[in-house]
Amino acid sequence: MWQKTKNVYHLLVAFVANTWFNFPGKKLTVIGITGTDGKTTTVNLIYHILHEAKLNVSVISTVGATIHGKTLPLGFHVTTPSSIKLIKFLKQAVDNLHAEKQNYLVLEVTSHSLDQHRVWGIPFTVGGITNVTHEHLDYHKTYKNYVKTKAKLLQRAKTAIVNVDDASFTLLKPLLENKKYVTYGIKNKADITPKTFPFKTNLPGEYNKYNILLAAAVCKQLGVSDEKIKKAIATYSPPIGRTEIVYNKDFTVMIDFAHTPNAFEQLLPAIKPQVTGRLIHVFGSAGLRDAKKRPLMGKASGEYADIIVLTAEDPRSESVEDIMAQIESGIDEKRKKEIQIIKVPRREDAIEKAISLAKKGDFVLLTGKAHEKSMNYGHGEEPWSEHEAVKKAVENK
Repeated sequence: MWQKTKNVYHLLVAFVANTWFNFPGKKLTVIGITGTDGKTTTVNLIYHILHEAKLNVSVISTVGATIHGKTLPLGFHVTTPSSIKLIKFLKQAVDNLHAEKQNYLVLEVTSHSLDQHRVWGIPFTVGGITNVTHEHLDYHKTYKNYVKTKAKLLQRAKTAIVNVDDASFTLLKPLLENKKYVTYGIKNKADITPKTFPFKTNLPGEYNKYNILLAAAVCKQLGVSDEKIKKAIATYSPPIGRTEIVYNKDFTVMIDFAHTPNAFEQLLPAIKPQVTGRLIHVFGSAGLRDAKKRPLMGKASGEYADIIVLTAEDPRSESVEDIMAQIESGIDEKRKKEIQIIKVPRREDAIEKAISLAKKGDFVLLTGKAHEKSMNYGHGEEPWSEHEAVKKAVENK
């Protein structure tokens, strides 16, 4: 009941913001991308393709906003901004638009922003979905509710792009009966597949092939030629904190934002074959968020990592020790005897420990924080930099 009341408040704020700024989204071609994992990579890839195609494009995603070439911060732990801030961004895009050109804006859209009406008043020309996996069930309660919320973007868009290989497709299909939608996939029959749309990429893993297919499907709907799309895909580098190699000498250190069981299940097997030494995985799980995913994250990491260093990841008012114990509970008992599990509550100490253990050929993977500039230990937001923590640890090694 309390959440419904809050949602009415958010709707009113969105209405006021759009009215005050004269519904700026109507003057833009807006592309919305939702899903559990892969949103940021996909959104920034679409932006890259459109930019390389010489189109006038802006983007708003987890890693920040770029409005007509000017980079603007979103704030701490933000993906889709509040209605007022979001509509202000759109107004800036409109104020700087080229009247003689079509102007595009690519927006990363969360389930929370859809449920809370924060994107109300924004007309979506194309809406795409990456996947729907185990996340945010503390908020949505059930997977079915989570999918229904994500579907709101697809239902509102003129054209929807959906993943036929994802478990969500069976629930999404009846919700899109009277809707024009395009399918993409690798395993099942789809409109766009690696066979119908072959491409070259430097991005690792099958999960990134899905991100690429979604981005390609979106850009095809916008009229970009296959040749231009493929050329841009080949030159794309992921944004900060997405499979980002930050140290690569005797051993390797990668930073990634993976923070769900599905993300682990996709990322870890993609990395493992290239590791000549040991895979050292540093991670935690956010406090006061979906606790049911924690053992599943432990299970996924335990299948591939040789050393697991459990630590803090915005524990907020929850006990870090309790969170780490819940993660560890999911690790297979047989694997517990084969691998090393280390618990270090303070994240900077955990990173230092992991890097101190690294030997020639080892691969240190840090997941969960990536680009984020703050950490919450229960006393508000404190400054944080995963990159600075790695730099300091390497210098001290």
